[in-house]
Amino acid sequence: MQPIEAMRDRLVKADAAGLQLCVHAIGDRAISTVLDLFEQVLAANGPRDRRWRIEHAQHMAAKDFRRFAELGVIASVQPYHAIDDGRWAEGRIGPERAKTTYAFRSFLDASVRLALGTDWYVGSLDPLQTLYAAVTRATLDGRRPGGWVPEQKITLAEAVSAYTAGAAYAEFQERDKGRLVPGQLADLVVLDQDVFAIPAERLGNVKVERTIVGGRVVYARPEH
Repeated sequence: MQPIEAMRDRLVKADAAGLQLCVHAIGDRAISTVLDLFEQVLAANGPRDRRWRIEHAQHMAAKDFRRFAELGVIASVQPYHAIDDGRWAEGRIGPERAKTTYAFRSFLDASVRLALGTDWYVGSLDPLQTLYAAVTRATLDGRRPGGWVPEQKITLAEAVSAYTAGAAYAEFQERDKGRLVPGQLADLVVLDQDVFAIPAERLGNVKVERTIVGGRVVYARPEH
């Protein structure tokens, strides 16, 4: 959409001004290009705590997991897309490239920080659907109940951590939110089931009973 030299110049200047660089990249070539640009920004402006993010980071080249970790780039991912796109994406990119598509397990194994989100309104806004997708990878058409590229599944504990503490870290707010500890914002939900005690396949059916923001109840599920 713009010459790569112009993008490099803008990123270097934005970084020098103290802005956090968060760049949208989906395909493996685009992701590699953004990582190249981040390396050039680092060379131009020197090291500091930047918390660069690549939004989506969907179709990864195997060589780039290590680069994510070395540069401290956060993978800001939306697991719901995996169970949606998993119905057809492999036919477009082929089975070999699909092995590192929506590669949540590979990111964590490479010590890359994950931040989970929904990408609403493209994907479902329901965070429980995001957890379901990350843990089961069961496609929406029901044809892959065991999960599309099942080796890329992550555990529920890992998904919850990436969705809460990981997302807070990604926006430099880990001191204020993301965990249930004294001194942090009292933002939480009360669910109708213990998500850690039920089969992963039932995560998408869990209901929110209460939503609490800053210690104040902002939503209560109607009584049945």
